[in-house]
Amino acid sequence: MPQQKSGCRPWQRRALDAACLHGQTARAMQHSALLNVMIAAARKAARALKRDFGELEKLQVSLKGPANFVSAADRRAEETLYVELTKARPGYGFLGEESGHREGADKTHTWIVDPLDGTTNFLHGIPHFAISMALKREDTIVAGLIYNPANEEMFIAERGKGAFLNEQRIRVAGRKRLADAIVACGLPHHGHGDIPISRQETGAVQERVAGLRRFGAAALDLAWIAAGRIDGYWERDLKPWDMAAGMILVREAGGFVSDCDGKDGMLANGHITAGNDAIQKELLAVLKAAGKA
Repeated sequence: MPQQKSGCRPWQRRALDAACLHGQTARAMQHSALLNVMIAAARKAARALKRDFGELEKLQVSLKGPANFVSAADRRAEETLYVELTKARPGYGFLGEESGHREGADKTHTWIVDPLDGTTNFLHGIPHFAISMALKREDTIVAGLIYNPANEEMFIAERGKGAFLNEQRIRVAGRKRLADAIVACGLPHHGHGDIPISRQETGAVQERVAGLRRFGAAALDLAWIAAGRIDGYWERDLKPWDMAAGMILVREAGGFVSDCDGKDGMLANGHITAGNDAIQKELLAVLKAAGKA
């Protein structure tokens, strides 16, 4: 009779099973030195996040803007990532959600890091959040990692080498019609985002898709596009650390990413759409028409 994993929540049991599978498959796959650095940093930061997620009532939380809470866990995770990444690549710059931009001697490389994407989910005990990090070389994202410690899913990509989920190659979904697609989006809330534009766009998209979803973690939305779990995605008013890792994941999984005007200005203007070629084109056309309504 198999030994029972007592005292665990369902998501914790799934995480244990995924961790065992990861341990079996990781030995078969060789990562680059760069990805090894990113993976090690993410796993170290995640240890404290998992502990804090299990003890939410003990978190010391401070207020940062209306409905935008930043936990002590968030701050600790970013500092851990900064220390680990800087130790491995001392000259690189660092752009983090909590600490802002820290310049390095090497002006050509910058880490772009969100230590806890999906903070509101985290603080409400919803196991849908992630560490997100990317490396930008000059003006190009060359590597990305998105890791949900709650279920041990780690998405990684390196430019020209494909995208992977727990060592398995992933590809975007193959659906060709928006009418058959599940599309994810972001929703503005009090004090953040343009609510009238959002209402126009969500109304227009809802009429044309099989389903509309809002999960609360932009990095994971993009990772799920890369993995083929959802077909399309758009959101406005994001920050570079919300998008950078997900952008390379989607592209390395065969998908397309642009801003909401079909251009490459995502990191500058904060607006993003993603999907396979057909879905993204159709989604862009719907958003464009909604903007003229």
